[in-house]
Amino acid sequence: MHYKSESPHQQQYPPIKTQTMVNHSLSFLCFLSFLSFAVFLFAFTSAELCHPQDKAALLQIKQDFGNPRTLKTWTPETDCCADWFLVSCNNTNNRVYFLKVLYSHHVTGFISPAIGDLTYLTILAFSKLPKVTGTIPQSITKLTNLEFLDISYTGISGTIPEFLFEMNSLTTLILSGNKFTGPLPTSPNLLNLDLDLNNNLFTGTIPAIYASFKGVSVAGNKLTGTVPKGNDFTFDLSKVKYSVIFQEIEIQKNKIYGTIPTSFTKITGLRVFNVSYNNLCGKIPVGGNLQSFDTSVYFHNKCLCGAPLPAC
Repeated sequence: MHYKSESPHQQQYPPIKTQTMVNHSLSFLCFLSFLSFAVFLFAFTSAELCHPQDKAALLQIKQDFGNPRTLKTWTPETDCCADWFLVSCNNTNNRVYFLKVLYSHHVTGFISPAIGDLTYLTILAFSKLPKVTGTIPQSITKLTNLEFLDISYTGISGTIPEFLFEMNSLTTLILSGNKFTGPLPTSPNLLNLDLDLNNNLFTGTIPAIYASFKGVSVAGNKLTGTVPKGNDFTFDLSKVKYSVIFQEIEIQKNKIYGTIPTSFTKITGLRVFNVSYNNLCGKIPVGGNLQSFDTSVYFHNKCLCGAPLPAC
């Protein structure tokens, strides 16, 4: 039997390099894994935290403030919870709970009614914004979680809105340094409210209900009449502008500080006076009727001195 021998010219194939193929396969699988992880990471990190309702409200507030450069980080393309200045979000639900816009001459316009759409706010401050005018929008009463409200030293005017006193969640209300006019609200119902109404244009008397507040400051207005005594009124007496037609000033047993104004010497018709049990300091001005009262009306202050008390 004859067997056909292999031709010497028949093509020879090199042996398969199994290990090299395995290594290439592993490398390719690693690359695919890395690519999948990168895609997942990008998708995870690019997911926006800012709630659409909060973002829309903030962008409207920015627009109504005249699109100031103070709020230049507030853009539709960025995340209000991660990239925006002056805003903070709750870590649990990613809702905006903190908003403070302060110290800017670039902020103009008015407080947007869209503020009422930030329903998770607990702290809100628009302060030292002298070019902001108009009034406080009633939509702010939709902020049922708001505890701290500071709208101070702006150009906001008109009468103080009664609806602010219907916000039962408020514990601190600062409205100092604005252009509010008219009488103080007569029916506030927030008994535990810290209330700062300093340096406005209020007229009239201080309602007796204010005696129930946790702390009230009304210095620097054009108020007349007597201050309800025996409360926790806290203000700088040296900045108070009393009418020269006053006949009675009884502000004992409060937390009033500062000095007795020299303008008190011009109240020539003053017949009742008592500033005892406060935190007043300095020399009692000489003149008017201030030296005619008994020393007891000056007792229990921080460091009052001068006639009728002992010399300084």
